[in-house]
Amino acid sequence: MRVDYDLLAKTIAALTAGETDQVALMATIACEVHHSDDRFDWTGFYRVTAPELLKIGPYQGGHGCLTIPFSRGVCGAAARNGQTQLVPDVDAFSGHIACASSTRSELVIPVYDQAGALIAVFDIDSDQVDAFDTQDADALAKILAATFGAAC
Repeated sequence: MRVDYDLLAKTIAALTAGETDQVALMATIACEVHHSDDRFDWTGFYRVTAPELLKIGPYQGGHGCLTIPFSRGVCGAAARNGQTQLVPDVDAFSGHIACASSTRSELVIPVYDQAGALIAVFDIDSDQVDAFDTQDADALAKILAATFGAAC
């Protein structure tokens, strides 16, 4: 099943209308995105909780790493450079952190608040190699920006 991003965006907008609590928003997005596509094996947020440090936030799937420094892994790279990371094969990504041995590809998108501050990264893992493309990255970035009030 391939995700219908228009429907997903409308569903998330309806479910989160008027909500301002970041954790509640993250929990809703993680749930809705995770269940929208069979490619999504682990879906969740790593929140910025200290300088240069990400801590696990709301997610769906198996256990994730509890903390990730900005200096390590795909999530750290997205947080460090503020750019979406589209990794077709995690084994080819230098410094990949294997939080789950089933992860074969990964998509990580930085998440900003209304003031433009990095608040989290949104991480999707797949048990399939090359599971994600720019359409996934762009559509999810727009949903995140609309939900958290940041400009796309």
